[in-house]
Amino acid sequence: MLKLGSRNLVSLRDLLVKKLSLHNNRGLSTSHTASRYRLKDKVALITGAATGIGKATASEFISNGAKVVIADIQSKLGQATTSELGPNATFISCDVTQESDVAAAVDFTVAQYGHLDIMFNNVGISGFTPFSIVDLNLKDFDLVINTNVRGVIAGIKHASRVMIPQRSGSILCTASVAGVIGGLAPATYSISKFAIIGTVKSVAAELSRYGIRVNCISPFVTATAFVLEEMAMMFPGVEASRLVQIAHSVGKFEGANCETLDIAKAALYLGSDDAKYVSGHNLVVDGGFSSFKSLDFAAPDQVAN
Repeated sequence: MLKLGSRNLVSLRDLLVKKLSLHNNRGLSTSHTASRYRLKDKVALITGAATGIGKATASEFISNGAKVVIADIQSKLGQATTSELGPNATFISCDVTQESDVAAAVDFTVAQYGHLDIMFNNVGISGFTPFSIVDLNLKDFDLVINTNVRGVIAGIKHASRVMIPQRSGSILCTASVAGVIGGLAPATYSISKFAIIGTVKSVAAELSRYGIRVNCISPFVTATAFVLEEMAMMFPGVEASRLVQIAHSVGKFEGANCETLDIAKAALYLGSDDAKYVSGHNLVVDGGFSSFKSLDFAAPDQVAN
């Protein structure tokens, strides 16, 4: 057995402390630099990025060093957003219900920047369908499914087509807390979001062998134009500012509300190398809303016999 005197032990300890300190300092320096540009040299394609969550995510990605292609059916808004976000944003018109449009958006991205690292299938519609299944028009149902589910699958398919040869990539999809528990939205919308979560888990199983990660994000109620339009139909004549207050009032987390930036930061994490071993995951951003249900017992004198 090797014997060391007390002086040698002190010297060895000092050496180890010094090396550990140098290692930690280098690690902190690298981490700090990387944290400033977590998507440096990455290329992202985001559908439904002219407004709302998509726009916030595009801005966050660009701030972190990415080049972003904004794909949206709203051409004027999309072009305005592109101009607002600057030279690292590019726009292409895209209707996700048309597979050829989705394929063209992917091909455009690769032609423009040489590769595709992040595909964010964010576009979605509510369809303004009724809460009662009895009143549901199946043509309206088909429209929602074609956009929210088929459009997402088209995005995954064509992103995979270019990511598999490069054996890397991150595919993200916007689901919803309404796809985690029932009763929060009309059945059509909820069904479409439940389907997205299932799609992500199914496709992640295949694409993991190619180094491609597939995840989704389930936001809580966020006061976007998308949500406020739906709420305006529920509460006709109510001012937009009041609708925002109503939207925020349903949360259970004290002191904060779910905002588009929260979802953008979740997408940033999942799209970055920080999440290099995260796949098949549904990241729920709801302040814990879907994690618990309180038992509000009535007082004995308030319970009917």
